[in-house]
Amino acid sequence: MEIRLASSYGFCFGVKRAIKIAEKSQGSATYGPLIHNKDEINRLKEGFNVGLADNMEEAEQYDSIVIRTHGIPKNELAQLEAEGKQISDATCPFVTTPQQIVEKMSEEGYSIVIFGDADHPEIKGVISYAKDQRDAFVVLDKDELKTLPLKSKVAIVAQTTRKPTDFMKIVDTLILQTKELRVFNTICNATFENQDAAASLAKEADIMIVIGGKNSSNTKQLYSICKNYCPDSYLIENEQELQTEWFQNKNLCGISAGASTPDWVVQNVIDSIEKIV
Repeated sequence: MEIRLASSYGFCFGVKRAIKIAEKSQGSATYGPLIHNKDEINRLKEGFNVGLADNMEEAEQYDSIVIRTHGIPKNELAQLEAEGKQISDATCPFVTTPQQIVEKMSEEGYSIVIFGDADHPEIKGVISYAKDQRDAFVVLDKDELKTLPLKSKVAIVAQTTRKPTDFMKIVDTLILQTKELRVFNTICNATFENQDAAASLAKEADIMIVIGGKNSSNTKQLYSICKNYCPDSYLIENEQELQTEWFQNKNLCGISAGASTPDWVVQNVIDSIEKIV
């Protein structure tokens, strides 16, 4: 059986940057998981003494804090700064951009629409930059726009890992509802590249293995895309989840990985598949 990697997969620029920042911050803690990959978080803990603070109370126990790639709410960042914590900001620049846009547009009197998952840490951080959060709304579906008390002028941003086609459905609907619409495409290019590469490979493969955190938005998107083209697609976090029967009577195994999946995890999966087949 042939094993083929997607032409674009794994660590994106923002994650690579965050890992380097964390490795230089020994003895600190990340506020929230640095990235959505528990194996890499364990590596940082064991190899670089980088702890994990899940909330403000835990973060206050450390002198040095690394801000996660997804960012944190503006008020929490201000609180840590006021307490004199040494802060290393590993927020992905592609996440910082919608934060800045939301802050600027809300100050200029625009209603804010954010296309994304309201429970995702990235979106919790982005919406916190609105001047008045009562005039900022998170939506996942165009039908949700019907009942929103929007002003005549609206600005819209997107969660960095969302599908462009889904974003455009929201934009098209808003155009008909507003007199002025400012559209900011804040979806990350690395997301496009990984998704396109995964789709291309899934069209040829008999089986697709998508590697990444089960709670990672971009990894779940990759899995959804692969499943659409290759019914025998599986989402795993590491090689321990592989099952021998998946590979029976298969000729081409495609592999993709989420933006928070390190190369060493991908290689472990490949090595394990080679032993199986």
